[in-house]
Amino acid sequence: MTVPPRTAELPEETLKILRDMQRNESTDAVIYARLGARTPGENGRVLARIAAEEEKHARIWSKYTNRTVEPNRFKVWFFLLLGALFGLTFVVNLLEGAEKQTQHVYEELKGRIPEAQWIQEQEEEHEARLIAMIDEERLRYIGSMVLGLNDALVELTGALAGFTLALGDTRTVGLAGLITGIAATLSMAASEYLSNKAEGGENHPLKASVYTGIAYLITVVVLLLPYFVVRSPLTALFFCLVGAATIIFVFTFFVSVVHKKPFRPAFFGMIAISFGVALISFLIGWAAKRWLGVEA
Repeated sequence: MTVPPRTAELPEETLKILRDMQRNESTDAVIYARLGARTPGENGRVLARIAAEEEKHARIWSKYTNRTVEPNRFKVWFFLLLGALFGLTFVVNLLEGAEKQTQHVYEELKGRIPEAQWIQEQEEEHEARLIAMIDEERLRYIGSMVLGLNDALVELTGALAGFTLALGDTRTVGLAGLITGIAATLSMAASEYLSNKAEGGENHPLKASVYTGIAYLITVVVLLLPYFVVRSPLTALFFCLVGAATIIFVFTFFVSVVHKKPFRPAFFGMIAISFGVALISFLIGWAAKRWLGVEA
């Protein structure tokens, strides 16, 4: 049995690291336990097992710090909110990603704390296997959500940019965009339903169409809102593009976390496509107004 050294024998710098690690493990244990308590079935049991492992790690660190630490209540609240908004897999991968960034800390502790290597190995292997067991419905429909978002961002930002210069009045542009957006939402949802039904894959056609439609409709609302709030067409277009960039950022970050893929290439790729189409459409609107005699 390993006998931990007395607190006085450890350098203050090491003790500070151990207290931070203890607090992080204790906080993560509460997050996983709370998520598990409100999650039915196998997913809830997996989260409860992860919480138990995190609590075990916190107890090990407490042998060296000789302290009882309180979880970070704000972090607990924040990650529970993220779980409600973005789902289990997003929160779990985000937490595990943060722990991977502390791997160098384990390397520093190995020479002084015998259990450090065991905890590191468990973090890397055992919990990774548990996380892989989580089955979340919404992740099976990410393709449908991507389709809805991409299509709405490209089509509607382009249409609104063109309408803005060609029509010149924010309410008129907003009304034209609303009609276009609702029609496109129904069209995309119907197309996704028929596509999934024809392919006969694992995804339920109706659920796939609902996910596509919701993603498209949320994008429509965010992009159109400025046209019903501000009077200047160019100001409305600016806030429309800000909204588009925000949607791209949030969704790309979500996908990068749950699929563990690089964030920047996907983000800048979607920005380039959406804003490129908006610029081309804006120039078309300018040409229509200048050369075809269309006036606001």
